[in-house]
Amino acid sequence: MASTPAGAVAAPRATWRHYYELTKPKVVLLIVFTSIVGTLLATPGLPPLDALVWGNLGVALAASCAAAINHVLDQKIDEKMARTRNRPLPTGTVNTAQALGFAAALGLLSMALLWWLVNPLTAVLTFLSLIGYAVVYTVWLKRATSQNIVIGGAAGAAPPVLGWAAVTNSIDPNALLLFLIIFIWTPPHFWALAIARRDDYARAEIPMLPVTHGIPYTRLQVLLYTVLLVLVTFMPFLTGMSGLIYLGTTLVLNGIFLYYALAMKFTGRTDLPMKVFKFSVQYLMYLFAALLVDHYVPTTQLLFQ
Repeated sequence: MASTPAGAVAAPRATWRHYYELTKPKVVLLIVFTSIVGTLLATPGLPPLDALVWGNLGVALAASCAAAINHVLDQKIDEKMARTRNRPLPTGTVNTAQALGFAAALGLLSMALLWWLVNPLTAVLTFLSLIGYAVVYTVWLKRATSQNIVIGGAAGAAPPVLGWAAVTNSIDPNALLLFLIIFIWTPPHFWALAIARRDDYARAEIPMLPVTHGIPYTRLQVLLYTVLLVLVTFMPFLTGMSGLIYLGTTLVLNGIFLYYALAMKFTGRTDLPMKVFKFSVQYLMYLFAALLVDHYVPTTQLLFQ
């Protein structure tokens, strides 16, 4: 029996937890939540159970596949960044072939579920989103331009459209409005993190906006996009898609987000970028939760009757 040479360190053994980490579960959780909201908003009552279950499971598997591919493609970058150097691939716990096999299994299962148990439109849209994030953004945009997160944000904004399409087998204007909200939310969300991790991105030679244009300019862009986000998030109420619960929630959330963005721009406090980043996640969850509650509380629609 072969033995490990003296002084050599045996490679750590992969467990299910390491493969689970490859799926970026916190990111996928937010993606699936917005997809579920899209599914529920697509019909006045409860959606068909197959669309709700299989549609969102398919989206979750596709998002997990894209995350695993992202780990593979970014492993050299991850080795250079303090935030990511302990991920399964940089540490050698999971090798490239294992990660790719895992990603392929997730992707194939996702497409099979969506195509056969939901509808081909949802499968095609999900596949395009997967390619948009895992290939177009990770391989090209992330390394090519400081506007990477703006352009690549389209893939991350797709889940509500996917959830909606699972029910209606169509691309609905209201679903596109949800897409627009997430699309505009993505830059201030991610640029706040990029400010906090600027040195990491510079070390990895990734042209994130704080690296290419400086932190003061990025703070300004976060503020400008936050103002735009405030305007866009009022559109569901103005179009009659939502009612007073959503409006009240939006006013509070936008007030907090604007306060943070203004403080980050004009005070220069070093603790604010991570606070803005963490709040932005809560912001999106509460915003979509308010849409959902409003949808099932008919009294909020009296204003439009």
